[in-house]
Amino acid sequence: MALRRSRDSERSGSASTLVILGLANPGTEYEGSRHNVGGDAVRLVVERRGARLKLESRQRALSASIATPRGLVTLAVPTTYMNESGAALKPLLRRTSLEDLTRLVVAHDELDLEPGRLQLKIGGGLAGHNGLRSIATVLGTNDFARLRIGIGKPPSKEQGADWVLQRPTGARKLALAALVEAAADALAFVLDNEFEDAQQRVNQS
Repeated sequence: MALRRSRDSERSGSASTLVILGLANPGTEYEGSRHNVGGDAVRLVVERRGARLKLESRQRALSASIATPRGLVTLAVPTTYMNESGAALKPLLRRTSLEDLTRLVVAHDELDLEPGRLQLKIGGGLAGHNGLRSIATVLGTNDFARLRIGIGKPPSKEQGADWVLQRPTGARKLALAALVEAAADALAFVLDNEFEDAQQRVNQS
């Protein structure tokens, strides 16, 4: 697999073999929304590993570095709004010295997958996702890895924004919590295994 390298040549901080970025909007207003499932999954992985997300100097994302059998892994959630996710990623990549962008995994909500389905992939389109668009613009490429977390389509196209920003209640809230758990399981497998093995496991489930 060809390596894709960041255009920013200035590197600092401890090198990470993998960076996982969970997309979400900041603030209590958006907690528990469909749009935040990527960030919620990353938070859950960090909690399970006994670590804590914190804001490093001059960073625009909360992050935690975790030792794994495959090396040091950094997990992060932007402190920016979704449509500025790329601005949070750029200093994070500089700090972690990550150059191979296939070793960047972005966890995000996906309207084009039915609720509850997960998919690991590298590259592809952006499907109108503002967070992915911001990241691709900053990186100059779409060739980064994604964990697509299926939230399904809204009842109508006009309800798209309300659908992703809505906090489900009742049975839908429980289903969303179970989806975050499953996404965290998938990311945990990515931490400790080859990406191709994780793809096979996640995409066939």
